[in-house]
Amino acid sequence: MILSNVISQLLGGMVTSIEIFLLTLLFALPLGLLIAGGRMSSFSPLRWLMKIYISIMRGTPLMLQLIVVFFAPYYVFGINLSADYRFIAVIIAFTMNYAAYFAEIYRGGIEAIPKGQYEAAQVLGYSRLETFFIIIMPQVFKIILPSVTNEVITLVKDTSLSFVIAIPEMFTVAKQIAAADASIAALLVAGLFYYLFNMLVAFFMEHLERRLSYYD
Repeated sequence: MILSNVISQLLGGMVTSIEIFLLTLLFALPLGLLIAGGRMSSFSPLRWLMKIYISIMRGTPLMLQLIVVFFAPYYVFGINLSADYRFIAVIIAFTMNYAAYFAEIYRGGIEAIPKGQYEAAQVLGYSRLETFFIIIMPQVFKIILPSVTNEVITLVKDTSLSFVIAIPEMFTVAKQIAAADASIAALLVAGLFYYLFNMLVAFFMEHLERRLSYYD
């Protein structure tokens, strides 16, 4: 009975954690590809701007980035924001952070493709856009999948950092229940959730890797 009560109280936090996870992937994966394109651009100002952006995002704590994104509109621009902005700030900060990591993963995968494939595509009459999305990206996706899997698993655990701006995700709710009940049951349930969720993510990504291993 006690365990069922704990789980029922944690459900809202679980939903919030899953929302943060899914929305971050939805925005960070395509944004990372755009940043990778800028990072590899022949236009020097854009290339250096993306290098600086990636350096800042990877070189500072995600917790600090959450605080900056949340408080900057008020302290820098004097904008008063509604309570709903807390969740929006979390998605913005997580997306900006993970897009930087995904950008470097994309870049590594793109640079691993032999230059001869670009030349062959040109001979076959493919445009640059067709070459990239039809020939290059399917191979890049296969190459980078293990690295992306690691980042996705890390993201599951990083959702707990949103507590810093008082978002009631699952770990925050678990801590509140543990403090109120003087019991670690809620924390153990939260830990089990993270573990099972990561097992599910790992299973899905491994299945995807096997599906893509058509030449192995």
